Amino acid sequence: MYFVAAVLTVLAGLFYAAGNNELGSWGGDMCRYGSTFCDNPFYVLVGAILAAVWGRFVSIR
Repeated sequence: MYFVAAVLTVLAGLFYAAGNNELGSWGGDMCRYGSTFCDNPFYVLVGAILAAVWGRFVSIR
């Protein structure tokens, strides 16, 4: 789950950059298909936090 949390954190950063037109034409394509996440990358970040919390909850030590 920590891997999923890390991937979602990177995706949140990419959506943030695409929403601010920092990725060029590739960012435009990202925002065309994921406009909700470009407008609110916080949603993806919340998913990353929830995945990390869930990973911590189910980890066996």
